[in-house]
Amino acid sequence: MLHSQKQFLPGFFILLVALSGSAADSRLALPSETTRLKPGAGLEVVNANCLLCHSADYISTQPPLTAAQWRASVVKMQAKYGAPISTNHIESMVSYLVANYGSAPTNSGMKMK
Repeated sequence: MLHSQKQFLPGFFILLVALSGSAADSRLALPSETTRLKPGAGLEVVNANCLLCHSADYISTQPPLTAAQWRASVVKMQAKYGAPISTNHIESMVSYLVANYGSAPTNSGMKMK
């Protein structure tokens, strides 16, 4: 049994070296960012906090959300996904998002006459 282990080890090490060399040569190329967020007050804070984890496309393709919905989204990113968003920046981020990618709240409970 010792003899078979001696034959196995050199082949194992050759395989290990070959695999580690091929892994070092492979590169992951991400596509370049094609979308830019709209200019406005708070853009720097949104760029610094949101684009760490996802692309600008993720923001620009959201449906027009209300301030409450954007706030809930930002707080969810912070609390559930661990985004390093300072609580002091949340309102400026929400203001920017509503102004550029938001909608006014609807009065869904009111009946039109």
